Parts: sequence; structure tokens; C-alpha cells
Amino acid sequence: MSSTAELLDFVDSNSETIDCLIILRTPDVLPLFNQLYEQGTLLPVVILESESQEEKPLVYGECPKFLYHSAEVHHRATNLTKIRKVIDHGITQFLHLGPSCSLSDRPVSSQKKPPSEHQPSLLLLQQRRLAEKLKERLGYLGVYYKRNPKYFYRNFSQGEKQELIKELKIAYREILLNYFDQNTDINQEIDQFVNQAFFSDISVSQVLEIHMELMDEFSQQLKLEGRSEEILLDYRLTIIDVLAHLGEMYRRSIPRGDILFDLLYHID
Repeated sequence: MSSTAELLDFVDSNSETIDCLIILRTPDVLPLFNQLYEQGTLLPVVILESESQEEKPLVYGECPKFLYHSAEVHHRATNLTKIRKVIDHGITQFLHLGPSCSLSDRPVSSQKKPPSEHQPSLLLLQQRRLAEKLKERLGYLGVYYKRNPKYFYRNFSQGEKQELIKELKIAYREILLNYFDQNTDINQEIDQFVNQAFFSDISVSQVLEIHMELMDEFSQQLKLEGRSEEILLDYRLTIIDVLAHLGEMYRRSIPRGDILFDLLYHID
């Protein structure tokens, strides 16, 4: 695209079919990202840098600066031989982007932020679309081998582990509260929760623990209100539903002989 306006029009018209943006870093790239930010558009992105633009190492205690969002990938414009893998990396980073790390965390924009209540839903919608396309191309097995161990729960610091469990607990609480609401797309909420747990290599027992902790909290609240706890029995359906989704993803991620060979051949 030769201009910012042309690119914005293209993104607006094709947002449902774009897997990843590839942007050459120029002086007007920040206004471009600001406008995408203003209209609530969040996509995977690879930012091509010249050698003079490559970022300097961070000073200890300094916060990283992002042009668009914290899942953006920077790559040398002079080395495009492995651009396909770079794009895959950008998409994977984006799929790991949690609601708490979305547009609202951008530290460089001076523009007015879009309504915060719409940001998580926009992010979840885009992540779900990309995850579904990935599964269509490669199946769950392909998704499994594209997982980055760097983002596995067991490899996190203690602080990162606590933050991930906190995010999962918040998401699961929403699932519980909305599970019997016919006006809510509960399958989308469950899919997003399961995707985050799967990519983080969260075990079934950890999900069950989150469920039991929330049930205890709800039970205490019902007691304070003088209400019966029997209603909580209905939420056994919720945990069965969620664990069935997660168990199926892990089951289908187990490599099987010739399927594994064929998959790795196509990925390479």
C-alpha cells in the first residue's frame, strides 16, 4: 500500500480475512497504529525494521515500548528469507495475548482510547477466528506443535504463574455467570478459555482447582445472603463442558506416527 489511508481502507474492508499485517517501519507508522487503535482494530503484526531502527537493549527497570500491542514482532527488513516463520511467530504471539495485555496497555499512544468494555471482546473474536483457521489447516495436532514452551505455565516465574491463574480465574468466573444465559455466546467464552489453557499447557487438575475455588466463593456468598447452595449443583455441567473441550484438544494433540511426519513436513 502506498499510503496510510489506503492501508486503513483495506484493513477495514478485509479485517475478517487478514491473518497478519506486515508493516515497514517509517516515520508515519505510529499515526497508522494510532488510527487502528482508535477504531478498535487488533491484528497480529510483523514490523520490518532497518538496521538503524532496530531497538536498543532495554536498560534494567525500563518498560518495553510497543508501537501497536505487546504481541507485535520486529524483524529486519533486509532478511526476508524466513518471513513465513516470522509471520507464524507473530500469529502465535497474538494468540497468547491476554485480555489484560490488549489495546488498553499501549504505552505510546496519546490518542483517546476506545471504550474499554469493547476491547476484550474484539481481541477474543479475532483470536478465535485465527485459532479456528489454524485448526482447519493443521488440525489440533498442528496447533500443538506450534505452541511455544516459553509460554508454558511450568516455565513461568512465580509472578507470571499467579497472573495467568488470575486471568483464567476471571475468564472462568464469566463462564459460570453466563453459562445459563441464552443471550450469551457461551461457546465462544469456553473456546477462548480452553485455547488460553491449552497454549499455556495448563493441566485438567488446575482447571478443576479453579472451578472448586470459585464454587467455594459462591457458596460463601450464598450463605451470607441466606440462600440455598443447591443451585451450585447445576454448575457441574459447566466444568464437565469445559473439561470435555480441553481434554479433546489434548487428546488430539498426541502425535501419531505418519500423521506426525506429514504434519512436520508441511510445517517446514
